[in-house]
Amino acid sequence: MKKLFSYLPKGIGLIIVFFLFILSFSLSVSLGKTSIPLTTVIDAFIYYDETNTEHLIITTSRLTRAVIAAVIGASLAIAGALMQALTRNPLASPDIFGINAGALFFIVCSATFFSLTSLVHYMWIGFLGAAVAGILVYILGSFGRDGLSPIKIVLAGAAITALFVSFTQGLLVIDEQNMQSILFWLAGSVAGRSLDMLTPILPFILGAGIISLFLGRAVNILLTGDDVAKSLGQRTIIIKIMIGIVTVFLAGGSVAIGGAIGFIGLIVPHIVRGLIGIDYRWVIPYSACIGATLLLLADIGARFVIMPQEMPIGVMTALIGTPFFIYIARKGVTKDA
Repeated sequence: MKKLFSYLPKGIGLIIVFFLFILSFSLSVSLGKTSIPLTTVIDAFIYYDETNTEHLIITTSRLTRAVIAAVIGASLAIAGALMQALTRNPLASPDIFGINAGALFFIVCSATFFSLTSLVHYMWIGFLGAAVAGILVYILGSFGRDGLSPIKIVLAGAAITALFVSFTQGLLVIDEQNMQSILFWLAGSVAGRSLDMLTPILPFILGAGIISLFLGRAVNILLTGDDVAKSLGQRTIIIKIMIGIVTVFLAGGSVAIGGAIGFIGLIVPHIVRGLIGIDYRWVIPYSACIGATLLLLADIGARFVIMPQEMPIGVMTALIGTPFFIYIARKGVTKDA
């Protein structure tokens, strides 16, 4: 695969991965406890019949689930790619910004102190927690004469993550009853979500995704080092702030909707760079397609592992991502890989 993509024009390669995304999206709508032929899926959109049970399953459940999985997968992958570029750390992911931990802490607080149980409430509260965590990491990482630096932002992210995780564990010990209402969210899931959850937060995610596409050239320059980037006239602080904001919107929105879905932001950028190199003008759109595809496939797998029940999708991504994480750590990937 790597050799194939090295000889193909990047535009053709992008068409191929987009086709794979469409295929995985179609399979996500088709496969499940009740498998539905692809021809019936097509009929549901062209000749919709509200009296047809399969058509109802497709339009009211499967389609929504596939759309949400695709949006979350693409968002987490782009966020991970940008974070690895910003921190110059191959093991960076949205977790390192404390985004997952911040969202989790705020949601547990809302369940403990305000007895909230609605997924819609969790979504907005989780988004707020993710944003607060991102801001705190930026503020801590900016202290000192040198300002914002890759090492400082990594340390700040680790500190904020540890802080929020500790507080969260304490609250869960105090209030075990409310813990049951958010367990499936904690494990990460796209099941049971409605488009009403995605619609209000979609403009933030789409806006951040579009901005990320225009950041590719600036990220390429930033990767040459701050001194070189400044000598080329780049305002590195502004670019870093923009990357941070985009990451918070993408990862924070994804965590708020789907819960703690890990490893997509870690492994997808490595796959993309292995296929096409480190040109972020292409890494970002490739990451979006491959991230969406990977999460759709993980969701399909989650439906069949313990049928008739479903495994949380966060568990599936962990099963895929943990060996990959160990491989990267053992291989000793260079920091600007």
